[in-house]
Amino acid sequence: MPLRDAIDHYREHGWARLGVLADEATLSALRARADDIMLGRVAPEGFFFQHDAPSGRYEDLEFGAGWVGPSLGYRKIEKLERDPLFRAWLENPCFERVVRAVVGDDVAIYRATLFSKAAEGGGSALPWHQDGGSFWGLDRTPELQLWTALDDAPVGGGCVEVLDGSHKGGLATPLGGMIPRAVLEQARASERRLSLPARAGEVLLLHNLLWHASGRSTTGRPRRAFTVAYMSAATRCVRRRRAPRQFVRVFERQPAD
Repeated sequence: MPLRDAIDHYREHGWARLGVLADEATLSALRARADDIMLGRVAPEGFFFQHDAPSGRYEDLEFGAGWVGPSLGYRKIEKLERDPLFRAWLENPCFERVVRAVVGDDVAIYRATLFSKAAEGGGSALPWHQDGGSFWGLDRTPELQLWTALDDAPVGGGCVEVLDGSHKGGLATPLGGMIPRAVLEQARASERRLSLPARAGEVLLLHNLLWHASGRSTTGRPRRAFTVAYMSAATRCVRRRRAPRQFVRVFERQPAD
């Protein structure tokens, strides 16, 4: 899809497809690096880890445990902007053109994250949520995420599921994050759920306030996706319990033509 059409669709619906942008060589390198990080072949220091719960239930996840040893069962790895391969992908020229068109020329990232559903067990189901609100500890809510499928993500294989246009309603709760059951029922989210299956290498634009979720994978194959939340570099961390976060600027070279 032409970039302007994709951005217009994203603004109207809260999501859009950019098509397959990552070739097989890029995908192979990113998959291998993801496995190396999970298995400790790359030093785990500096990354943030969260392992899946054996039950596959989001409610059973253990928070704060971090690195628990070599395993392909990690559901989330953050701070991947510190890795040169993932950093190169999140700063590719196509992404730069999209991000500058939506965010502006002075850009930072809130997070660069691998979300994984392991081949064995199928990972965990992610409930309906929004990526914003006071839980994020920012003086404004980031708007744009670029989500890259590192593996095929078919229906039944842990693909992203969205509630089309839901970003227009703003935050469901001031805290953000998980959407309360009563709000979901009022919006008929289960009836209006839209699956966005993706091929390996395909890129989706997602609005941070778009209601989205994903189920467990039933394919017996891994489903890894790399997502980056871009925001204005003027965004500030407002948390008070710890030192405010400092955010990494990207695309600091001259804007792409």
